[in-house]
Amino acid sequence: MSASTEFAPGLTLQNLATPQKLSDYKLIAFDMDSTLITIECIDEIADVTGKKAEVAAITEAAMRGEITDYKDSLRQRMALLQGVPMASIERVLQERLTLTPGAKTLVDAAHAAGLKVLLVSGGFTYFADHVKSLLGIDFVRANQFEVKDGQLTGGLIDQSWGDICDGEEKRSTVLGLASLMGIEPEQVIAVGDGSNDLPMMRAVGLSVAFHAKPRVRAEAKVAINTGGLDRLLEVLG
Repeated sequence: MSASTEFAPGLTLQNLATPQKLSDYKLIAFDMDSTLITIECIDEIADVTGKKAEVAAITEAAMRGEITDYKDSLRQRMALLQGVPMASIERVLQERLTLTPGAKTLVDAAHAAGLKVLLVSGGFTYFADHVKSLLGIDFVRANQFEVKDGQLTGGLIDQSWGDICDGEEKRSTVLGLASLMGIEPEQVIAVGDGSNDLPMMRAVGLSVAFHAKPRVRAEAKVAINTGGLDRLLEVLG
């Protein structure tokens, strides 16, 4: 299809040849915050400490693409969270983190069709590892916040690949894993909602915007605007 087409209510396709099957692909990569889960973890950490307005404003600007340096935006937000106790972060995980409707259905369907599943996030391993265990995800890449004396220092820990998983790191992770698996980028699906997901979405065979910012919806081959993540199965039967 050369133009945007309403495939079903709340489900838009553009430049996508149909029909396709999930088993045509070998890897599916998901963003985490506001994609696999319903919250933005860093905003919720800020909320329990009374700083949500300041942090959420930076998050929203970054996701819309108004702040073009994701690394800088994350460092700004982390600095505002210096001194937050780990007990508050545990509260967010236990009380506020909720899987997006359809997430488990889609991940299970992907596994059943022979795909590997990657969670690649500009968020934190503290939450990503929990989501990995809930959904049986195969691979995770995310940021690791620094903790000292039971509190956030406001910094991030260097990992073998770097310190911050931004849009370019998401792209590099997806393409690197595809190479290790011996598959082509065209055999990969990438699902996200924000501007920092665009680099990986542009690099793969099928890009999926989930309840996404307008800029992301405009570029994606599939846009899920209503309902859960499992609506992708309406396109990839």
